[in-house]
Amino acid sequence: MKKKSSKPPARTTAAASPASSPSTPPRPTRLLFGTDGIRGLANAEPLSPELALRLGRAITFVAGRGKTHVPRILIGKDTRLSGYMLETAMASGICSMGGRVILCGPVPTPAIAHLTTSMRADAGIVISASHNPYQDNGIKIFGADGFKLPDELEAELERLMADESLLGAKPTGPGVGRADKLEDSRGRYVVFAKNSFPRELTLDGLRIVVDAAHGAAYRVAPLVFSELGATVTALGVKPNGVNINRDAGALHPDNARTEVVKRGADIGIALDGDADRLIVIDEKGQIVDGDAVMAMCARRMLDDGELRHKTLVATVMSNLGLERAITARGGRLVRTQVGDRYVVEAMREGGFNLGGEQSGHLIFLDHASTGDGIVAALQVLAIMMRTGKPLSELWQTSMERVPQILENVQLAARKNLEDMRTLSTEAAKVKDALGKDGRVIVRWSGTEAKLRIMIEGPNDAKIRAYAKSLADAARKDVPG
Repeated sequence: MKKKSSKPPARTTAAASPASSPSTPPRPTRLLFGTDGIRGLANAEPLSPELALRLGRAITFVAGRGKTHVPRILIGKDTRLSGYMLETAMASGICSMGGRVILCGPVPTPAIAHLTTSMRADAGIVISASHNPYQDNGIKIFGADGFKLPDELEAELERLMADESLLGAKPTGPGVGRADKLEDSRGRYVVFAKNSFPRELTLDGLRIVVDAAHGAAYRVAPLVFSELGATVTALGVKPNGVNINRDAGALHPDNARTEVVKRGADIGIALDGDADRLIVIDEKGQIVDGDAVMAMCARRMLDDGELRHKTLVATVMSNLGLERAITARGGRLVRTQVGDRYVVEAMREGGFNLGGEQSGHLIFLDHASTGDGIVAALQVLAIMMRTGKPLSELWQTSMERVPQILENVQLAARKNLEDMRTLSTEAAKVKDALGKDGRVIVRWSGTEAKLRIMIEGPNDAKIRAYAKSLADAARKDVPG
């Protein structure tokens, strides 16, 4: 499945810009696809097996367009109970259009991105709702190049699903497709991930706590680090279909933190349900987020001349301290709208090789085409092994964090931000008060019915008060 060339221009912001959001070209309207595929309550509209079947047909149609061979499409999933249902429905849709399905079982999202390209498949599908609770599920799609589909292609898939007459006649007899299982999908990914770690290094003597969140990396994550020589304590490796992300992994790193301190480990690695996201814990039990990891890695890459165009890509939510740290080092930060897919688009547009999100989606384009928690952890470990310094020293000297507060406001309904007059007036007042010393970001969540408010400034108490005033203003605009 080839991607259309339609990438928004990257945007560089000043170090202390109070702007609320980077401007981007209008994107096609999509009713099903959000910032990271289709997501919702499994076995309810819209995320029903009927939808999965239709989507399987549409993907096969687009993937096979202009090809002389039968479209080959990979399907991977995390450990949710509903994965069986959606996997079967997707495979049925693909087979009904004459495609060949390759079932990879529970593997990390980045494993499917890698396997799609390494096996020369036409598309890769991941059935996962990432960090969401087990009741939810989702569907993400990768093109033949291993990158997530652009908005335009997702919009086309929605049109094909809405009117299946556009798909033409369905094959019968020998034209119907088939499904096969890829028995060594996990092993292939383990080899891929290990190859991102410098060959001259090992993890001998290192004690690592890994929390796989009872998710897709429950088998592969411990293997990657132990095969490189580390002594591994594995948590969150007993999935039962309903415990994915429950009090574990990147969203709940306290278990890993406790275990790091208890065992005197050198590092804790907490992954989310599909292992495309990473939160790190240092040897003192301190949680290290994506901004700090990016600061560590960008500094090292700048010093070694490996950061392309001396540029790091992050979203509007990344801390102002990250931007200042990169600028002080002679580099620059390019910001995008929220969503790792938009970070990747800006990276490809500008020829950059490092980007990510504060939440822990970290993209090393020299190694992977999407966020990969295990690959990201290996880059941090490489810095630790080369410098001989503990993680606490590395991240604390990489950036000086500006006080930041994130406020999630549940409202009765969505409303265009420009129509929320009370909120707009209050936000303007806060921006004026902060001046060049802070930033204000107000946006709707891409996956939930929540308004997200982020404020940065030099004084923690003040930004908390500002955040409350903006939340109150939003509630006045959307009473309920």
